[in-house]
Amino acid sequence: MSTLNLAKLSSNLLKSAASGENVELGSLWQDRTAVIFFLRRFGCQVCRWTAAEVSKLEKDLKTNGVALIGVGPEETGLKEFKEGGFFKGDIYIDEKKQSYRDLGFKRYNAINVLPAAVGKKVREVASKASAEGIQGNFSGDLLQSGGMLIVAKGGEKVLLHFIQDSPGDHVPLEDIAKALGITASVQAGVRPQCNDDVCTR
Repeated sequence: MSTLNLAKLSSNLLKSAASGENVELGSLWQDRTAVIFFLRRFGCQVCRWTAAEVSKLEKDLKTNGVALIGVGPEETGLKEFKEGGFFKGDIYIDEKKQSYRDLGFKRYNAINVLPAAVGKKVREVASKASAEGIQGNFSGDLLQSGGMLIVAKGGEKVLLHFIQDSPGDHVPLEDIAKALGITASVQAGVRPQCNDDVCTR
């Protein structure tokens, strides 16, 4: 059971990447259930792969009246991310990173970021991303982690609150569908095998 204070969280402001308008986070689940993917950064290769993976659910989510939303901690890399077509949902920016803090998404430091960035999970996902032609860069805040939040319509309850432990962590598609109580008609990407040629991008 999540102990999140949704009332407090819902008042955090996000900026729409499409319109530049500021909206409250809670408005995203006011009229429909929302799957909100919090990216580490827009240039992150692993984040781009995860965004493309989550986007496989877009049709099923839409059919079931569920919003698919991406949130980034800064605008750096947004233009390239949008042009790359990695994500099929609406995109917002949490310029103050308040939602990231409130959701417990940790920040790395100069000492612990390197072991996290070259860990097995990151290398596996980066390998898969490279195989699918998804590249990344080192622009932006390299120290922020992310996760996912799924909130029922009207803020009735938190259906899933996922916090990355490693930059390579993500919620499997079947877990998202299960949290929503829907059937997904898509095939999740095969988890890649690790090799020494890749690290976080």
